[in-house]
Amino acid sequence: MTIEGRHGMGMAERAMPLVFVVIWSTGFIVARLIAPHAEPLTFLSIRYALGALVFSVIAVVAGARWPRTLAAWRSALVAGVLMQSVYTVGVFWAVRHGLPAGIAALIAGLQPLLTGALAFPLLGERVQPRQWFGIALGFSGALLVLSPGTGTIATLPILPVAVCFGGMMGMTLGTIWQKRTAAGADLRTNAAVQFLGAAVVTTPLALLLEDGRFDGSLEVWAGLLWAVFGLSVGAISLLMLLIRRGAIAGVASLFYLVPPVSATMAFLLFGEQLSAVQMTGMLVAAAGVAIANRG
Repeated sequence: MTIEGRHGMGMAERAMPLVFVVIWSTGFIVARLIAPHAEPLTFLSIRYALGALVFSVIAVVAGARWPRTLAAWRSALVAGVLMQSVYTVGVFWAVRHGLPAGIAALIAGLQPLLTGALAFPLLGERVQPRQWFGIALGFSGALLVLSPGTGTIATLPILPVAVCFGGMMGMTLGTIWQKRTAAGADLRTNAAVQFLGAAVVTTPLALLLEDGRFDGSLEVWAGLLWAVFGLSVGAISLLMLLIRRGAIAGVASLFYLVPPVSATMAFLLFGEQLSAVQMTGMLVAAAGVAIANRG
């Protein structure tokens, strides 16, 4: 490979975390866009089914290797259920049943702390003091960004808080499971199986708990297309690459950048105001992630 080619590869690898954060942050914009037009679990079920289909087509065209053992299929299905169904359904259900979005995002922001605590006992990865400092600093920044929407803690509904916490646990355990079991798996077929598992779990819940509302408006179709190709294909592929290549605690810390980026997108697209405290929080969160991922 030429020097220019190696330089281009290096630039692309360094840009991957930033691109992942930007794409992942659009998920909250999609949720806001489609809220008046489709029920959340119905929307997610369609998204997961289409994600499985798209990744399957990509895998077949590329001649990718599918899992060859029941254990490999099981591992991918479990990762999909934890990272997609448990996390997303938990957050959506909690918000719909009275949990403020800011509190939901704050609970989800506990993921890097929990991931750091579990990295050594489950993966043998030691989290250095510098990384712990960066993780704690990132959480402080995310708290500042979300502070205007957190409301009064004492009035929070207990069950939605517990369900949202369970969703955060699902994402944490899912990323650790992915790191532990999918080192040699093809990312395309692994993703296809993951979305299949997510669809199998989410679809019955949608049929049981919702009326299947999907009004076919331009907004809901635009949101669905981006959710499938931007979030399901783009962001999830990048997340699995980052998990494979990096320490799990450092990868998890990237989620601290999601609230600042989402808040900026909401400001640009919907005119939501940003306070000085929130802008300070963005800088603090970015500094924490940089420290946690340094080197």
